[in-house]
Amino acid sequence: MSGVVAGKVVDVRVLVIGTGGREHALLDALARDPQVTELHAAPGNPGTAAIATNHQVEASSGDEVAALAERLAADLVVIGPEVPLVLGVADAVRARGIAVFGPSAAAAAIEGSKAFAKDVMEVAGVRTARSEIVDSPASIDAALDRFGPTWVVKDDGLAAGKGVVVTADRAAARAHAADLIESGRPALLESFLDGPEVSLFCLVDGEDVVPLLPAQDHKRVGDGDTGPNTGGMGAYAPLPWLAEGAVDEIVETVVRPVAREMVRRGVPFSGLLYAGLAMGSEGPAVVEFNCRFGDPETQAVLSLLESPLGEALNATATGTLGALPPLRWRDGAAITVVLAAENYPASPRKGDVITGADGAGIYHAGTALDGEGRLVSNGGRVLNVVGVGDDLAAARADAYAKLDRIKLPGSHFRTDIGYQALQ
Repeated sequence: MSGVVAGKVVDVRVLVIGTGGREHALLDALARDPQVTELHAAPGNPGTAAIATNHQVEASSGDEVAALAERLAADLVVIGPEVPLVLGVADAVRARGIAVFGPSAAAAAIEGSKAFAKDVMEVAGVRTARSEIVDSPASIDAALDRFGPTWVVKDDGLAAGKGVVVTADRAAARAHAADLIESGRPALLESFLDGPEVSLFCLVDGEDVVPLLPAQDHKRVGDGDTGPNTGGMGAYAPLPWLAEGAVDEIVETVVRPVAREMVRRGVPFSGLLYAGLAMGSEGPAVVEFNCRFGDPETQAVLSLLESPLGEALNATATGTLGALPPLRWRDGAAITVVLAAENYPASPRKGDVITGADGAGIYHAGTALDGEGRLVSNGGRVLNVVGVGDDLAAARADAYAKLDRIKLPGSHFRTDIGYQALQ
């Protein structure tokens, strides 16, 4: 690192890999850390360009990312998306002797292969849904008979949060499984887990675990949890309805056993381990693990963090997480609302001009500059709008007031993010 004064790292150059709202939020939080003096993003987006230097590289190329990190003399590389992690970009950067926040390709299989994750959980004694892999069209009907009356059908690999169908319609479940198998990807059938869902992010390095604030994502595209699954339409944190001690229970019964089992297998996890859980009558059960910060929960969670983010990520990356001081959080609540392009999550329209997308708490997720230098839509989830307040009602009011000022033809957003938690 650039230097150490009184036990603290100073003058840190950080490179964040990714293009979306999660990466914009990570850079924004890193910019608030006085120890971080230089920020770079690759590839970044028009929003990150305001707080970091953008570099055009292929984020999934270990060679390109490692070469850029070396050229910048980066002290810490933070990898945002799951695809580069699963493809081993963190390994390529570590091979150059540069600290990386993000797991190895072998450890990233906790997200990249649901079958691997299920095996780890079974050995670790962690509660999760009963599951079955189906890789032949002839096996679909018999497998469906063993599940239901609510069917959960998932893509066994990475699907950006959109490879899941949860339905009481057997024909819809069968169609999704058949589509996956026809495209050469195994389908994973799971038993349905009851109870509200919780997203818990944990900094993990080997067997050391530090939880962040719990959050809740809203996956369905429409108000009242209607319509198809998306990459996430909004989130809020913390969770006023979550029982006291629930985070400690999740850490001790879910995250730490999985971390220990991965160490035992010789694939220790280092980075952000995301546990998506159903809080049912029998306690927490794992819906999924992710090997990185969740999107859009990150935007809300980091808005409440008062501790220096660079220090926490660097401690994780350098094996000193166990010595990290307790994280500090501001009182109150935060919510993220996703502004999506017309026709998302099907085939989103691109190239529409965006106005009013400036100011604090607005993170770029799918934006670009056109030939005239105007901000335009360039993806399905275009902007993440974050509201913060003394309570959830105030945070909601703040976020939706910001949304009212943003104009994007044909765009849509959910009006009920965090609403049920208020009832």
